Amino acid sequence: MKPLFTKGPSLGVRLLVFAVLSAALMVVDARFETLKPLRSQMGLVLTPFYWLADLPIRAWDGVSDQFSSRTALVAENEKLKAEALLMQRRLQKLATLTEQNVRLRELLNSSALVDEKVLVGELIGVDPNPFTHRILIDKGEKDGVFLGQPVLDARGLMGQVVEVMPYTARVLLLTDTTHSIPVQVNRNGLRAIASGTGNPERLELRHVADTADIKEGDLLVSSGLGQRFPAGYPVATVKEVIHDSGQPFAIVRAVPTAALNRSRYMLLVFSDTRSPEQRANDAAVAQEAADREAAKPALPGAAPEAATQPATVAPASPPAAAATPAKPQAAQSNQESR
Repeated sequence: MKPLFTKGPSLGVRLLVFAVLSAALMVVDARFETLKPLRSQMGLVLTPFYWLADLPIRAWDGVSDQFSSRTALVAENEKLKAEALLMQRRLQKLATLTEQNVRLRELLNSSALVDEKVLVGELIGVDPNPFTHRILIDKGEKDGVFLGQPVLDARGLMGQVVEVMPYTARVLLLTDTTHSIPVQVNRNGLRAIASGTGNPERLELRHVADTADIKEGDLLVSSGLGQRFPAGYPVATVKEVIHDSGQPFAIVRAVPTAALNRSRYMLLVFSDTRSPEQRANDAAVAQEAADREAAKPALPGAAPEAATQPATVAPASPPAAAATPAKPQAAQSNQESR
């Protein structure tokens, strides 16, 4: 006769078995690469769950926007208009600086200026481990994301991609204790290494000489050394410099410029991967094209075209005297070109 109630292993034995299995999996995952394909596939399987977990926030944002008052919308619209005017003014200044930089690069024949391609990503998860600073974004290998890719927000650098899955990727933030980045002081070009401290609001500069010219308020930007992060992006602002006469190095603490705990949207930067020889060749080709464009108006064929243009336009204008002075001017330009 089959017993009515079957007796299995006790809860303590089950707990012990699962604990040993979990510890074994953690050791294998930390020391070997065996479980890396499995983690990648698990990331693919868990992607819909990340989207579902983020769905209530999206729904709440949509409902809040629908029920916003007209006064709040008008005030926000005026604020955005003012910010847009300020951004347009900055863009005009940046356009001037960009054109000047292009002319200087062509003059030095060093490299052709190519705008860096960026990809907008969204935060969908945060690592719950308090001892690591990692986040999960909604862009992965299918979008062209690669290991070591720099990530930044509207204020500055945030970190780099350390793990890529088909549709998601993990980003290691600058403040993680295992992360370091070469920086330089924007004021005088002093180079240093900024390392994470585990505090999301603090970075430390290692091995800075006690006599180094660095002070509170200095802006630290990426130096480009190591060829991992592009040069010139803001990293942190120096908050405190402590000098100790008995120590060879100063204690320098800085605050990241990026909003590491508040940014929801970020940019993944695709840097220029051309070799120095390719950049020099592209610069030479660009310079030759610019010279040809500049020489086109001085060709002999341009003078007759300029002389015949007023004759075509003259009948359309009622005053006959308006077309008459154009002929000597065209002849004068033809004589100067000869």
